[in-house]
Amino acid sequence: MSDYCELAPGHPYHGPYHDHEYGFPVVDDDTLFERLALEINQAGLSWLTVLKKRAAFRRAFEGFDIDRVAAYGDAERARLLGDAGIIRNRLKVEAVIHNAGVLQALRDAHGSFTAWLDHHHPLPHAEWVRLFRRTFKFTGPEITGEFLMSTGYLPGAHRDDCPVQTRILAAGPRWADA
Repeated sequence: MSDYCELAPGHPYHGPYHDHEYGFPVVDDDTLFERLALEINQAGLSWLTVLKKRAAFRRAFEGFDIDRVAAYGDAERARLLGDAGIIRNRLKVEAVIHNAGVLQALRDAHGSFTAWLDHHHPLPHAEWVRLFRRTFKFTGPEITGEFLMSTGYLPGAHRDDCPVQTRILAAGPRWADA
């Protein structure tokens, strides 16, 4: 992501994400769910589009509360598809709702989404992609890779000479344990 390390600093949307979130370890399940949902919604669009709509996504998906989103029915689906503040793609909306239910099952089986990720760590990118495709909807190589890089499970979010990389290493990303 060398280009991101050059272009993001100082940008009103990319800058804060680059400097304070991208690549840092995440252990909160709702935050992990948000990242997965945002990556799904980014497919075919720019990351800037998603970042600009992030606050609207948080409102629309009730803070990415896994249990609330997993319980969504037809009325909530219609509400989401009518919300101009978010990306109104039926397949993406359905995937986010479905994946919330998957996360409930993973939480029941492993204690948390984080514990499930940790159980499978470390895996090479291709194995992560196979695992995510078997487990979740709407997750291919790009979505899976970006999700794992953004949450500290795979390296590559920042260049080694990026000042943020030092802070990420100090935070103990999972990929540094491998």
